[in-house]
Amino acid sequence: MIEPHAPAPASGPRSLGGPVRSPLPVKPGTGRFLVLVGVFVCAACGLVYELELVALASYLMGDSVTQASVVLSVMVFAMGLGSLAAKRLRLRAAVGFGMIEALLALVGGCSAMTLYAVFAWTGDWGGAWAEGPRWLLVAFSLAIGVLIGAEVPLLMVLIQRIRRQDAGGAVADLFAADYVGALVGGLAFPFLLLPLLGQLTGALLTGAINALAGAVLVLGLFRRDLSRRARWLLIVANVTVLGVLATSWVLVDDFERAARHALFGADVRVAVQSGVQEVVLTGGGNRPGALFLDGRLRADGRDGGRPHRRLVDPAMSGGPRARVLILGGGDGLAAREVLRHRGVRRVDVVDPDREVVRLARTDPGLTAMNGRSLADPRVRVVTGDVFGWLRSAPRAAPYDVVVCDLPDPGSAASTKLYSQEFYGLVGRVLTDRGRLAVRVAGGGQALDTASATVRSAGLHLVAYRGGEGEKGVGYVLAGWTLPQAPAAGRVPRPGEGHAPSTLVHPRFGD
Repeated sequence: MIEPHAPAPASGPRSLGGPVRSPLPVKPGTGRFLVLVGVFVCAACGLVYELELVALASYLMGDSVTQASVVLSVMVFAMGLGSLAAKRLRLRAAVGFGMIEALLALVGGCSAMTLYAVFAWTGDWGGAWAEGPRWLLVAFSLAIGVLIGAEVPLLMVLIQRIRRQDAGGAVADLFAADYVGALVGGLAFPFLLLPLLGQLTGALLTGAINALAGAVLVLGLFRRDLSRRARWLLIVANVTVLGVLATSWVLVDDFERAARHALFGADVRVAVQSGVQEVVLTGGGNRPGALFLDGRLRADGRDGGRPHRRLVDPAMSGGPRARVLILGGGDGLAAREVLRHRGVRRVDVVDPDREVVRLARTDPGLTAMNGRSLADPRVRVVTGDVFGWLRSAPRAAPYDVVVCDLPDPGSAASTKLYSQEFYGLVGRVLTDRGRLAVRVAGGGQALDTASATVRSAGLHLVAYRGGEGEKGVGYVLAGWTLPQAPAAGRVPRPGEGHAPSTLVHPRFGD
């Protein structure tokens, strides 16, 4: 057996990667450490790619549980395929690993921009799984998973190339570095990359780091194992990848601006990424404004506030209304409808997004839509976790009306705001004659689910459909006593009693 640092025989076997064994430029201990550092960096980048796809798919298509399940399960399956495919590259481990990292950096780094572009310029992804954009998400998950899966077998060959050790010890070292890298990547994505750089730029930076790590490890530590042809192939590949990523970085702002115009129209005035969601405001001048949260329309100046009246007025017209609690509603639109009713003495608004509240108070277009409701002295605004606020809310001063103007249950963070525990907490802050109003998006099945959950908390309820222009939207009106729903298609005027219900849970929109 040839020792790790013994010169290879002149007639020894060769491949595209060059001689099988050549002296390393560093001591074995240093070389082993550098390989483990490379494993650490590549693992961190790989997990960022996975989380990036999950986050972007959840943003574009909603239902974060489904998107996470699809992306992660496809990736894990693909990693197995990549491990099997890597067996063919064992004799070319150095050049094979270098090319895989360059390709992974290109595919992973550009995946977010590609998916966002397809969504922006081809329309909504709400159709069947046979649609192209959805399959593109699966294709990226599959490709990235195959490339990630091929890393460890090749790194196993390279670390054994430096110093022979038993297979169990080598695997333990590699997986320890791999798992620690995954931990760092998993924490860096939500706490560093996403808030500071955003989804697109964060993916590009991750791809650049991935490419540099692979190139430095192979061209630096294992350069004597590479033939001249293989060396130049890796140099050209990595320079090309870094050039593509750098060009995309320079153009990312213009790309995002063009994509937003394609999604929301040419009159986008404000587009900010808060710590909770992306907030987009359109309109201005003589054009009616609109508010989008994470790409979904939340308020449209052209509808005259009718959706919020359908949410608020039935609850406000059914009994006492001196104290009102609005959960969500940081845009001030639900508060505007609440304040139209006589007898309101106090309105508490609890919203998780400080940026939405700030814009609702300062942006001219949004303040025109909400009637400057948040400036009313009867309104008090609290920013923070809605669920946590309810858990600590004092029971000594219950509310006559609670309005849930919350994000759609499309993410894991918002799903808990439609749970039995959540409605149980809401029931604790309601008076004996108190009413609860909930807006539900997603069609009849979503309304059925929300109604069953509210009922499981011990509240009586009725459900009613949204009006014209509110396809797939329904409302739940609940309380400790059986409330009455408004007549179908009709919203009562402020202070008016309810008409007898003509539409009762479970179906709507039929």
